[in-house]
Amino acid sequence: MKLMDVDLWEEIFDSLSRNKARSFLTAFGIFWGVFMLLLLMGGGKGVQSMLGQNLGGFASNAGFMIANTTSKPHKGLARDRAWTIDLDDVAAVSNCVPEVEVCTPSIRRWGATATADNRAIGVQVSGERADYIAVEDPKIRIGRGLNAIDDAQARKVCVVGSRIVTELFPDLGPDGDPCGRFIKVDGVAYCIVGVSGKGENGLTIGGSATTIVHLPYSTMQHTYNRGKEVDILCLTAKSQVPMSAVQTKVESLLKRRHLIHPDDTQAVIKVNTEAVFSMIDSLFVGVSILVWMIGLGTLIAGAIGVSNIMIVTVKERTTEIGIRRAIGATPRNILVMIMAESLVLTLVAGMSGITFAAGLLHAVERGAGEEGFQISFSLAVGAALLLSLLGLIAGLAPALRAMNIKPVEAMRED
Repeated sequence: MKLMDVDLWEEIFDSLSRNKARSFLTAFGIFWGVFMLLLLMGGGKGVQSMLGQNLGGFASNAGFMIANTTSKPHKGLARDRAWTIDLDDVAAVSNCVPEVEVCTPSIRRWGATATADNRAIGVQVSGERADYIAVEDPKIRIGRGLNAIDDAQARKVCVVGSRIVTELFPDLGPDGDPCGRFIKVDGVAYCIVGVSGKGENGLTIGGSATTIVHLPYSTMQHTYNRGKEVDILCLTAKSQVPMSAVQTKVESLLKRRHLIHPDDTQAVIKVNTEAVFSMIDSLFVGVSILVWMIGLGTLIAGAIGVSNIMIVTVKERTTEIGIRRAIGATPRNILVMIMAESLVLTLVAGMSGITFAAGLLHAVERGAGEEGFQISFSLAVGAALLLSLLGLIAGLAPALRAMNIKPVEAMRED
């Protein structure tokens, strides 16, 4: 009689059933390690996706500069002096700072009211030139964006956020096309030419992307009598040039032009999307490394537990293995039996962890209404291959020990 005459699977499950308590504890350790690893990876990916959607549309090398009151006296001018950026500053930055790719002005109005068909909604109004799209893309979902002709001719057209459409034109439904319809903002009528595709969580400078009305710069400039005033100086840097360096040069230029002390740190408010994106990327790289360390540590501990169980199993079955050797089982048969048992224990526990993690992430994804809370197929396959490798490694030492059992010595131990 040879070992391979006996069903290998029967042998495996018979051995595991005889060590139920130890097998369960070890399997649970592997299950928990895989479950937590994939759950944290999927959860981290989902949170990163949500942040990406919130910041979606902003150029990764964009910068925004806003005038603030001064904090130091300079050249006979008192501190706490108010000043404003103007269109001449925009031209000066474009001409004098070669590292700037795009320099465009923006003017804003908060607390405005948009009306249509006796319905009203509070909105923010943004006056922009056509090149503002290089700084922040409104992700046009319906219609078109603002262009240079709209600005040159001061057309009374607008691009609106999605919530404005649903509130003012409920008859269109959530996916309706409002292009060609008119809304009034502070009593002035504008024709809708496009709808922004940014969602409810999408951010824009100064408010929610769903309740913003984008107007051509010259149109808003004339409507609200803003003259040369600029609320926000918007920049993008040329390739390979850090925005922080660009903003330092622009800040120095603005301070010279408006007689502001060079060391006044309060006079110019700076926002740097490059720094924000870099911080988010660094944060999630650190989280990913921590998750892998925790998950792999738990898996390795589980694999050590599997190896210990198999060693105990081999010791308890010394006589049985000796008998098998005596009636014709080869060392290879013994090796396959022990390593297969280790592999099955590891894979069953690990695949259960993968399944439960994927199911829980799917439930979170549906509950949150956001995509991205899910593990990729390649990650699941990689986890399965890693489990297989750990299972084989865990069973190798016990299998080699079982191979070296001599039939005569095994009988004598009994």
